[in-house]
Amino acid sequence: MRSTNYMDFYIKSERYKRGLNHLIATSVSNVFGIYIPFINFGSNSLFFFPWKGLHLNKKSVKEESGTEKMHGIYRKTPSQDEQEASALKAIELRDLQSQFLHLHHNKIYTKEALETSAKLLEVNPEHYTGWNYRKLAVQHFLNHQSETEADSESIQSVLNEELKVVENALKKNFKSYGAWYHRKWVLSKGHSSTDNELRLLVKFQKLDSRNFNAWNYRRFITMLKKISDEEELQYTTDMIYDNFSNYSAWHNRSVLLSHLFEKRGERQSHKESVLEEEFEFVRNALFTDPDDQSGWFYHLWLLDQTVKLEPFLLSSWPPHGSSRSVDYLDGRNLFPSMHSLSKDRMFPLVLYFSEPVEGVNSSTVTIECEYYANEDVIWRPLSANKFGFSQVWFTYLNLPDEVHSLKDCHVKVFVAQFPDIVSSSGFSCSQTSHIVFSLCVPSHDREHAEGQTVPRFSWKDKEFYSHATQSHDASLLRSLHQLKIAEESKSKAASDWSMKIISNEIAHCRELLSSTNCKIGKLTLARLLMAQNKLISYGIPNDGIEVHYEEILGLYHDLMKLDPVHICCYEDESSLVLLKQVTSSMESILRYCYQYGDSTSPRMYPCLCLRLNGLSLSQIGSVERLLWIQMLDLSHNKIRSIEGNCLIHIYIDLLNTWIIDLSFSIFSYKLCNGLGLSTLLYEIST
Repeated sequence: MRSTNYMDFYIKSERYKRGLNHLIATSVSNVFGIYIPFINFGSNSLFFFPWKGLHLNKKSVKEESGTEKMHGIYRKTPSQDEQEASALKAIELRDLQSQFLHLHHNKIYTKEALETSAKLLEVNPEHYTGWNYRKLAVQHFLNHQSETEADSESIQSVLNEELKVVENALKKNFKSYGAWYHRKWVLSKGHSSTDNELRLLVKFQKLDSRNFNAWNYRRFITMLKKISDEEELQYTTDMIYDNFSNYSAWHNRSVLLSHLFEKRGERQSHKESVLEEEFEFVRNALFTDPDDQSGWFYHLWLLDQTVKLEPFLLSSWPPHGSSRSVDYLDGRNLFPSMHSLSKDRMFPLVLYFSEPVEGVNSSTVTIECEYYANEDVIWRPLSANKFGFSQVWFTYLNLPDEVHSLKDCHVKVFVAQFPDIVSSSGFSCSQTSHIVFSLCVPSHDREHAEGQTVPRFSWKDKEFYSHATQSHDASLLRSLHQLKIAEESKSKAASDWSMKIISNEIAHCRELLSSTNCKIGKLTLARLLMAQNKLISYGIPNDGIEVHYEEILGLYHDLMKLDPVHICCYEDESSLVLLKQVTSSMESILRYCYQYGDSTSPRMYPCLCLRLNGLSLSQIGSVERLLWIQMLDLSHNKIRSIEGNCLIHIYIDLLNTWIIDLSFSIFSYKLCNGLGLSTLLYEIST
């Protein structure tokens, strides 16, 4: 099943050439756990490794002297003489720093002062004040030269001197942030040549090929020199062949490909071809050493590129084709309807998209209603990121005061009338969707309603009835039917190619895990299976592929045992998978649906409750399938916080939903009135 590219990857990998030459003089079996026959490794000879059973020993290498190798660098505990010498250097550094601070505070920029700062930075390249002082000194010189109209050679001489100071500092510590930033600042002045910069980078990257400061600086230089992304992509290929544990090279590869995809955005077929080649390329590294995480991170980036689809409307409240009865939120009936009007007659309208988007406004989303003007609409994001993108957007329909009652008021909502709704991935929402629902406002005495208070009552398990024993089954089934998402929107926005690629990667990942118990491999397989399930739910043809919720849950269960340090992360991911499973079909969700009716409160109508209690949930998801809930029971779970939880914010800020016991030791019941959260605590009868 594996192609000959794996062998090619081994042959080209300098990391393994060096490793094998070392193994000839040592015990091969101690490192690889298998016996490899002796092969003549001449300078131009090829070599072969058997693939099956080949696993590298990831333990740190120790020499006889006791030094330990970490990240390719040998470290050892300093001796007594070395510690004393270090103490003397610290005293000298303090004296030098005192001299420098005197010069800095008095704004002395003489040649001698600059030499003092250069000595300080050569000893301590992380002295940020020292770099800032040199910037002030250079700027002082440039300002003076502009007044005297000096020639460019003298300016270039000063800037070249700065480059020498930086280079000397980097020899001391080639990971110094301040030194690299100062070098960027000097070159940005435009008087220095960039010809030597790539040669300098090669020298420092030989010392540490994963130095991300050097890689960031390389991107800066290639931009100045206008080196093509294709040429730099080949450079990353060479660096990865030299050492496929080079996180920075893989990262730089993703940056370059992102630029290329943006340039050729109109050629989707080219992007698909490139991604297929990249999956094959990174697979070589994964099969070479499954426990090396650098390739897996790049694989995760490729997966993200594969499942990036055009955004579309996923669900809404009210749902398409529904009829809602609305009322004042009063004290006579706690649940007179599925979702009530507030005292200010505001009815929430919620749109849930497949991806975080921006650009939702009265131009891109229009509302047609007899009693409502579209130009008055103000759309707001819910739980938006720092860039203003959100999957959930909402507004309120404010019915005028003169409308005391009405029947079958039809509301039409048209989404993506213009292609200005854009996802955070840069895709425009080109598929126009529409929602049609009707509102009914019964006639009530408003003043009487406002004067009422909410009664106290108790919550008991015996008040929850299975839907099969109640007379409200028809209403329940209609509510559950609203979970169905329109197929016409999903199929147009999806890609058969994405399904093919993900299915192929699942097969390769399973093959790899059949011979190794790799943690990050298991995590990747779980993510691949979830991505496949997501595409299936969006209506992509899948040739009969079944969802794999039980397998995914099993993978996260294994990860909790293999990697207990990150158990909270695995619990969160497992919770999201479980909720996907619960809401995946009507038959599944019916097992968790109950009717609630408090016999002690005759003014409370029976309402629909989704009981997700005792499922060990630590996070809430599947928001698009849970907008219909009247009451949500989350008691006896592991929810640590509702911070940033989109579903909870929808219930609290928008919909008239009761939430039972989010995770706390006491029972709390939250009533949302559409205007904000008011928390009512009730005594529990035991």
